[in-house]
Order: sequence, then C-alpha cells, then structure tokens
Amino acid sequence: MTSSSSSPAPVGTRLNKYLASSGLGSRRNCDTLVQEGQVIINGEPCLNPGYRVQPGDFIKANGKRIEPLEVQSIVIHKPAGLVCTRHDENHRATIYELLPPRLHHLAHVGRLDLDSEGLLILSNDGELSQALTHPSHRIKKLYQVTTENAFENSILSQLEKGVYTEVGKARAVSVKRLSSRRMEMVLNTGLKRQIRYMVQAVGHRVRRLVRVRIGDLTLDNLKPGKFRFLEPSERAALMALSEKKATRKK
Repeated sequence: MTSSSSSPAPVGTRLNKYLASSGLGSRRNCDTLVQEGQVIINGEPCLNPGYRVQPGDFIKANGKRIEPLEVQSIVIHKPAGLVCTRHDENHRATIYELLPPRLHHLAHVGRLDLDSEGLLILSNDGELSQALTHPSHRIKKLYQVTTENAFENSILSQLEKGVYTEVGKARAVSVKRLSSRRMEMVLNTGLKRQIRYMVQAVGHRVRRLVRVRIGDLTLDNLKPGKFRFLEPSERAALMALSEKKATRKK
C-alpha cells in the first residue's frame, strides 16, 4: 500500500492552510484561531489568515509549536464490531487497531457505529474533512440495508417521505428494494444512527448495515479490515462535488 495522495504543506502557502495541514482542523477553524490572536509568528501575534508562511518562520498556536504534518487521507473498509474513536472508555476495539501507528494521527471523517460496516475516510486534510461533513454540502452516501424480517414495498415510500425518529424527522433521498429483506438507501444527512432509527420507525429492525459509497467514491474490491490511500483524483472529485453543492445553495 503506497501513498499516492500524501504531500507536505509547502512553505509559502496561506497561514490557514498551513495550520490546517498540521491537524488543527478545517481552514475555517484555523481562521478563527488566527482572528482570536491564538497564532504567534516569530514572537508576534498574526491576525491575518492569508499571511504567506516564509522559510524560517517560528509558528505557535494555542501555545504549541506548529509544523505541518504530511497531508494524508485513507479509505478503510470498516468491519462490524469496531468503534470510531482512538481510545474507548469501555475498552472496545477501535478502527485504529486496523492501522499502523504511523497513521494513528488521522481523524475519521464522519463515523459508522459499532455494528455498521463499510466505507470510511480517515484524514488530516482539514479542507477535505470540512467539505465532506458540513451540513450545507449534503454529500450523498449509499447504504445497503438488511432487515431482520421481510418488508412490504410500502415502507420504501415512507422512508423517502420522511419518518419521525428519536433524533427528529429524517428522510432518505431514495430507497430501492433489492430483495425481500434488503434495500439500498441514499442519505445526504448524517443524524446519529439515522438509518437504524428510520427502519425502526416503519416497524422493522436492521440486521446488517453497510456503507458502500460516499459521493462517487466506492468500496470497490477493498476487503473488510483493509485500507488504501485516497488517490488525488478521488480527492479532487469529492472537493468538486462539495463545491458544486455549496454553489447551488447561493
């Protein structure tokens, strides 16, 4: 497994991008840090997120020396039985046990619950993370859902129209029947345990839940428990999709 999409943030880039590449968060979050006077360059506060980082600059944020990390993003096929956290207070196995220590600094972009499987992105690319998780972008995600019992076709339209759940009213963009107990569901929102609650609201229970696509990114032949690096072309496609969504909102 080789990294074809990792690259260090070059000196000479804007300060907010430089900070984001160090793992401090999205560029917007880094803008806030700068504007609040939390970023010190060569001993002086810098309030300009557009400042161009120069060779030899000594940069501190929140009192700590900041150096850009290698920007990396990976795609992982999460199996059931793992939680999306670095350290679990209940001592459950985590997704980071699937990764070598050199990738443990990557943060999960969104999450899948303990019993869910499938496509998950981990990254320290703040810009990509923001693009995929900001509610206004509404990136579509495709899930394959298996229920414990056979269901009627009537529940498909119910799920598309919207149902009331423990986390509020939720609806699917589209639902397609695959068999007597299996369906494909497309969401563009990410409420906690949304699909499980939606299926429960129409009188059924989820037996298996697999996310197979985010935007145009798919699992392909990636086996459960395995990962690969996100290709530059795949990142570009995800960014373009989020930008397109944002433009439509204006």
